[in-house]
Parts: sequence; structure tokens; C-alpha cells
Amino acid sequence: MTGEVERTATKIPEVTLVFWIIKIAATTLGETGGDTVTMTLNWGYLIGTALFLSLLLIFVALQIAAKKFHPFLYWATIVASTTAGTTMADFADRSLGIGYAGGSSLLFVCLMATLAGWYWSLGSISVSTISTPRAEAFYWIAITFSQTLGTALGDWTADSDLGYDGGAVLFAAGLAALAALYFFTNISRVFLFWAAFVLTRPLGATVGDFLDKPVSDGGLAFSRPIASAVIAAFIVACLLILPQRAGRHPGHSQAAP
Repeated sequence: MTGEVERTATKIPEVTLVFWIIKIAATTLGETGGDTVTMTLNWGYLIGTALFLSLLLIFVALQIAAKKFHPFLYWATIVASTTAGTTMADFADRSLGIGYAGGSSLLFVCLMATLAGWYWSLGSISVSTISTPRAEAFYWIAITFSQTLGTALGDWTADSDLGYDGGAVLFAAGLAALAALYFFTNISRVFLFWAAFVLTRPLGATVGDFLDKPVSDGGLAFSRPIASAVIAAFIVACLLILPQRAGRHPGHSQAAP
């Protein structure tokens, strides 16, 4: 008799190249969409944060209540977390008056505390073990803080001497280094996932800033609403054309002959 581990579908997609392509597009949409509300419509960071946090809570509740993986629901929740992350980071950096360094440090501590609480409560922070509402709640809290931290890092870099182009190159290089570690070392896949999740956010933020900032500031001066519509259409096309399968987590062991 040998032990065979049964694997059960989760409500989180498989982490593949397609996942990361859509993730980067979603983070770019979060940047342009969040800026559309807070800057173009001039609603401000506080109202924008309240609006997108409310939408995020609704989508998270729907995601947790769902019985199986729904690609459009999952990615709508990711987009909500990116837009909420954009407005929350801007609120922390600017409205609270603590600057990019203070905002990034605060958000890093919040993310680490969430991951530590998740690990202490459930024994793992791997996305492959998300099979209960509690694990899903920790997952979405960590996702939101990672998105917000990534936004703060992206804005910090874009407003430095590196600018939008330099920031995009820096974070792309960081992701390339993580990919090399994934393929050529045995370093923890859980660590690599969360590091990549954080770094894809500032990459998306700098790309979003590059699209909608004035030419004089190094951007392309696209309209934020138009840029948001184009990126949203790209994400929908990806979901319709590219395969999206549910991830799988180990269930109970079964005896097999």
C-alpha cells in the first residue's frame, strides 16, 4: 500500500506565465484607474480610498462565498485591490505627510505582520494551501497590502532620479532575478511568489505613470480614462483567450494499492 495525496481545486488560479501577464496588466489598470478617480475626477485620496476599499470588500466577500474558481470574479477582485492600493498608497505618502519612505516602511510592516499572522494561525502562507475562508481572508489582506506597498515603491522610484523609465527597468530586473532564482535554485517558492507579487505592482505602477503623465515629466500624456479602458480591454481579452485553470491544494491522504 502506498500513500497518495488527493489534490482539490482552489478558487485561486494556477500561477503560470499567463497569471503574471494578467497580474502586471491589472496593476497598471489599478494605477490609471485609481488616478482617474482621485486626480482626473478630483475626488481626492480619502474619498477614492473609501470607494475602492468598499468595492474591494464586496468582491472579497463574493470571492470567499463562491464555491469554485471564477476567473472574472478573481481578477475583478485583484483589480479592486490594485486600485485600492493606489489610492491608499497616495493617501499614506501624501495626505498623511509621511512621504514615500515613511509610507513604504509602514506598508512593509503591515504586509510582514499579515504574513506572520497568517503563518502563525494556519502554519503556511503558500497559495497552494488556501482552502478555507480564513486562509482566503488572510490571502486577500496580504494581497491588498502588497499592492499598496508596490504602489508606494513605484511612485517613490518614479519621482526619484530614475524616473519612469529607470523605475520600470529596475523592477523588471528584479523580476528577472527572481525568475532566475526560480529556475536555477531551490529557494523557497513561497518566498519567490510573494516577492514577485510585490515587485510586479511597482512595475505596473511605473508603466501606468508612464502612460498618463505629461511628456514634460517623461510620460506619454495619455488620458487616464482612455489608458484605463485600453488596459481593461486587454485583461478581458486575456481572460477570454488564454487558459485560466484553478490551482490545486493537497487534500487528505488516501491509501492506494
